[in-house]
Amino acid sequence: MQRVLVIGPCGAGKSTAAVELGRLLDLPVHHLDRLHWREGWVESSREDLRDALAPILAGERWLIDGNYGGTMDERLERADTVVYLDYPTRLCLWRALGRVWRYRGQPRPDMAPGCPERFDPAFFLYILTFRRGPRRRTEQRLLGHAHKVRRFTDPKALRRWMDGLGQAALAKPAALG
Repeated sequence: MQRVLVIGPCGAGKSTAAVELGRLLDLPVHHLDRLHWREGWVESSREDLRDALAPILAGERWLIDGNYGGTMDERLERADTVVYLDYPTRLCLWRALGRVWRYRGQPRPDMAPGCPERFDPAFFLYILTFRRGPRRRTEQRLLGHAHKVRRFTDPKALRRWMDGLGQAALAKPAALG
């Protein structure tokens, strides 16, 4: 695993999983939210996001978290692994509420500076309707990449998988030198 995507609904825990997975795999982690948003919750253009992603995707080692359908195809083509957090809506809503409470008034570590966490009803509506729209589009995009996808439907399964990766990393013999 050298080029990894972490995708899934808002509130699933993509950024948290990405940071831990990046540590386990010794990969640089790039958060799409940090690349996309500008101070004051101003969205960058699709072209600006593509420009910011281009040097990352050209690299041989990276981990990118986030959905952003407008750049999904390019990322899927370059990725060797897709970690898909396909969690239930109620869990994502609960986690998103917890995130708002934890970071209220300040930017999250994976967010662009100047974008303090806040309660946004439209964001929660997006989470509620994710399965009817964005999830279906994501599933369509994944069809040609099924061999790369590791789908997790609950956090415990992800935890077991990541624990296994950690054990495998510990079992590797040290480099001679």
